[in-house]
Formats: sequence, structure tokens, C-alpha cells
Amino acid sequence: MIEMGIKIDNIDRKILDLLQRDAALSQRGIAEKVGLSQNALWRRLKRLEEGGVLRGARMAIDGRALGLDLTVFVMVRTRNHSMEWAEGFRTHVARIPQVVEMHRIGGDWDYMLKIVTRGMGGYDAVYRRLTTGFELDTVTGFFSMETMLDDRPLDVSG
Repeated sequence: MIEMGIKIDNIDRKILDLLQRDAALSQRGIAEKVGLSQNALWRRLKRLEEGGVLRGARMAIDGRALGLDLTVFVMVRTRNHSMEWAEGFRTHVARIPQVVEMHRIGGDWDYMLKIVTRGMGGYDAVYRRLTTGFELDTVTGFFSMETMLDDRPLDVSG
């Protein structure tokens, strides 16, 4: 069972799986696939949204088709671990649109960022922006040569 404030049953799991695979499905199409009326489906979707399980709907974009051909995983180490510093850094990073993910992590590094941009020049501009105004101990980038798995649906089977 998904650990949320609401109970998730097998029909909810089927709905979540369908939505992850194709968010453009109509409510009628989803209702038919899971054996519900449209009204019953709408009530379940509303409950899942209000319970924090569903967070909006959007279409996936292939960045390469738009010239966004470089993905870099940036590892950051800092000496400052205060909550105030971390929130300031999060705010700073959130202002850089090429940063598509940011994680606070355990181990040898403190943060991991996923950056998607146009080539090395684009990454250099992001790097300069990232490191300006914040004292960071170490910043290193790992350049993706090939995306082998991407945008996989979450396993909601329970």
C-alpha cells in the first residue's frame, strides 16, 4: 500500500498506472479501462489529488528535439549545513531554469542537481550562475553520454 493519508485500492492503482503512462487519456477512456462511471472516476481523481497522490498533469517533452542536448548531474559539497543556508541555496538553485531536479543526499556529497541545457556553453553559463554568490566547497559534473532509461512510471502495484 502507498503510505499516504488515504487508502489506495487496486482500482486506484490502475488509475495511477494509466495516468503515468498517458496523461492525455480522457476521463471517459480511463473510466472504461478501470470499469467505473465517469462520475465515480472523477470522485476518485479528486480524492487522490486532495490526498496529495496526484500533483497536476503535464506532457513530457523531448529536450533533444529542442536542442537541449546535454544532461549533467552536478554533485555539490558544502561546509555549511544550517537549515537557513540550505533554504537559501534551494532558492538560489530554483532560479536557474536549466536545473530540472535538486536532491539533498547522504554520503560524500550534500546535493545532486540534474541540469539539462544546450551544449557545453550552456552548461558553463549554468555553472557560473550556480557558483556565484554561494560558497560551495566542491562542485563537479558528470556528463550523460546516453539516457538509457528515462521517465519510467512509478511502481504503484503495492
